[in-house]
Amino acid sequence: MNITHLRKQSGFTLIELMIVIAIIGILAAVAIPAYQDYIARAQASEAISLMSGMKVTATEYNTDKGVFPSDPTNIGGTTTGKYVASIAFTTTSLPNTLRMTATFNAANVNSNIASKTLVLRTQDGGKTWECTAGTIPAKYLPGGCK
Repeated sequence: MNITHLRKQSGFTLIELMIVIAIIGILAAVAIPAYQDYIARAQASEAISLMSGMKVTATEYNTDKGVFPSDPTNIGGTTTGKYVASIAFTTTSLPNTLRMTATFNAANVNSNIASKTLVLRTQDGGKTWECTAGTIPAKYLPGGCK
């Protein structure tokens, strides 16, 4: 009497491996763009951080002298960062009005915000500040600007 023993197959079939790879591909297709948006917002928050430090000093300058400074270096502000190329002040003939514009680096920054601008402005002597997109797409504004 011959008894044949069947061996149980171990491992995965080709179709099972292809399904797993397809699922990983779909997840990556969704996750990578979302992660890039997150990186852009995180890098844009550096501009808000730099300009927030200047808000108090610029407001004190305005309270003391009656006008806002025309240059951030007049108040000892840091005008560059890892992702921010420069911060410029724009004053107008309207009293108590200041516009701070941060320009991002052209290189070593997320391509969605490279060379674009973000604006922080006041029209009431520094009592309230408004954060707006200059040329940066609104979806990349940091949480503090929305």
